Amino acid sequence: MIASAAQDIRQVYDLMPTSTVDDWSVVATRLAAVPNALRGYTATLQEGISRGITPARRQVLEVAGQITRYTADDGFFAEFVADATPDEGDLPASLARELANSASAARVAYDELRQFLTGTLVHAASDVDAVGRDVYALHSRRFLGAEIDLDETYEWGREELARMVAEQTAIANEILPGASVEEAVAHLEADPARKLHGTDALRKWMQETSDRAVAELGATHFDIPEQIRTLECMIAPTQEGGIYYTGPTDDFSRPGRMWWSVPEGVTEFDTWRELTTVYHEGIPGHHLQIGQAVYNRAELNSWRRLLAGTSGHAEGWALYAERLMQQLGYLDDPADRLGMLDGQRMRAARVVLDIGVHLGKPRLDGTGTWDADYALEFMRKNVNMSDEFVQFEVNRYLGWPGQAPSYKVGQRIWEQVRDAYQAQQGDAFDIKQFHKRALDLGGVGLDTLRTALITK
Repeated sequence: MIASAAQDIRQVYDLMPTSTVDDWSVVATRLAAVPNALRGYTATLQEGISRGITPARRQVLEVAGQITRYTADDGFFAEFVADATPDEGDLPASLARELANSASAARVAYDELRQFLTGTLVHAASDVDAVGRDVYALHSRRFLGAEIDLDETYEWGREELARMVAEQTAIANEILPGASVEEAVAHLEADPARKLHGTDALRKWMQETSDRAVAELGATHFDIPEQIRTLECMIAPTQEGGIYYTGPTDDFSRPGRMWWSVPEGVTEFDTWRELTTVYHEGIPGHHLQIGQAVYNRAELNSWRRLLAGTSGHAEGWALYAERLMQQLGYLDDPADRLGMLDGQRMRAARVVLDIGVHLGKPRLDGTGTWDADYALEFMRKNVNMSDEFVQFEVNRYLGWPGQAPSYKVGQRIWEQVRDAYQAQQGDAFDIKQFHKRALDLGGVGLDTLRTALITK
């Protein structure tokens, strides 16, 4: 699980300013508040036990393992305050002690939460990973801001997955005539010209790629306000395996940021595989969409600019943006297109896996119903990534029903809305104008997006 209070409370510190003594004083105050926050979370979990509402045991153990890494002597809290150095010099001794004490209290509180998870909650937790059709439908609607036919979407996901496999197979032959997808991937992974070594090289490459996209697209295909032309590419202080975006502050004093949480032991990165990720998280993906909403103070209230929206709207746009970059010529290299399709194939596979597991559908091989073991086997067959990443992803899907399909289903709805808008506009259709009008709406559900743009 990656989206509960256990992660959210820790992640707050990734976005806090740390340039001045005053900044670190605020950090100390917030660290001191962690124990009460976690006690409140524990009380909520205890109430869930009393009502018979508990998570799956797999998710409880996964979060407990994450907490162990947070609280280790070389974990997040210890290293965070050990690196406390404001721009103007050393911290006052009193503040350094306060930070150390507050961080220590936060570590103790997280350890107490871990003990509750492993000593109490795990025994009340469910052995079943699936949430069932009724609960899943609610989660799906929440993540999409749209109601969909789950059975039709499952079948569409299977068709989309087959289409991605066929497209990958054709491109593999362009890269290495006669090669399978697996052989083309192995060929690319052996190419030193497409390798980055170490997180410093990864961050630098991400930043250069992002800066170039902002400059070029801002001059041609999008109206990009000056305030959002800055995007910071960051290596996250955790090692959980996720890649994510955080939006700018209301006044743009902190810019939008692209974060890469690199798993422990991973030191090499393939540019052909990750190029589309930069476009997904940056421009024209999340950063353009979210940054544009924050900028659009003239038309949107604070809710619509800063808080509203759905995963399907945001992640669907980001996948739409990946395909758009192919259409604009930024993925003309067959290797880069293969990388994009690798991600698109994964997202299509997630539609099938997520609905299959949580609705208890028959396995594709006819041997029973979907479960965690079959989900892991299925995912391993459909992504060319490390097994650590695959296991992380499958655990995420099991613990966050409806979220993973919102990417590909969201892309589907974005493309449907664009096509319907184009048909409505006829010869007057201008895709640049469509993008601006759509993004100027700010964060909305996908049913609302459709209603706002398409005349009945």
